[in-house]
Amino acid sequence: MKRILIAEDNNSNYLLMTYILKGRYEFFRAENGQEAVEKAKTEHPDLVLMDIKMPIMDGLKATRLIKAEYPDLPVIALTANAFDNDRQQAMEAGCNDFISKPVSAAACIQAIQKQIG
Repeated sequence: MKRILIAEDNNSNYLLMTYILKGRYEFFRAENGQEAVEKAKTEHPDLVLMDIKMPIMDGLKATRLIKAEYPDLPVIALTANAFDNDRQQAMEAGCNDFISKPVSAAACIQAIQKQIG
């Protein structure tokens, strides 16, 4: 089963993601960007769902660091900031896709399947 790292500091958003992914993928959590970088190295996920606004290190910096070491690891940005500029910043940081919050289960599964099947 494919493994997904959910980088999300908000408990309710994390619970929503687990509900969407349950039974389809294995998943584990990072509560900030620094932890996401560390878990990408130690846990070897197949995909990262990356919140952009997080404590300690934001999702854009975490994505840059992860992509520098693992350029083929797909990262999907999850953010409440749905402006074109936010999408552009996420893509420039190395994200492969962008999902706006509140997250739609169908849009989330579709984006993940596009990246890892």
